[in-house]
Amino acid sequence: MRNFKYLSLAVGSILLAGSVFASPVDINSASAVSLAENIQGIGPKLAQAVVDYRKENGPFLAVEHLMGVKGIGPAILERNLDQLLIVEPVDEKGGVEVAN
Repeated sequence: MRNFKYLSLAVGSILLAGSVFASPVDINSASAVSLAENIQGIGPKLAQAVVDYRKENGPFLAVEHLMGVKGIGPAILERNLDQLLIVEPVDEKGGVEVAN
């Protein structure tokens, strides 16, 4: 029983460390590797699908638009909201907005 307690602590520490060290990721500029490493529930194939979607459709205007990528739904989005960001504000046509 004592070994189980230590095993549980070790596994918990590993899981906690994985979530703490994930870096926020700009979904409009991140590579597929960075997306796969920093977004829970997204592996290499789905990360590449995000990059391909971005190339075909232009930059994401909001993080919620990730759900336009097949395989990304509300559960993945909710789990990662604090890790997803858009650094450059973009207009509806995909251009960078310029403040007047």
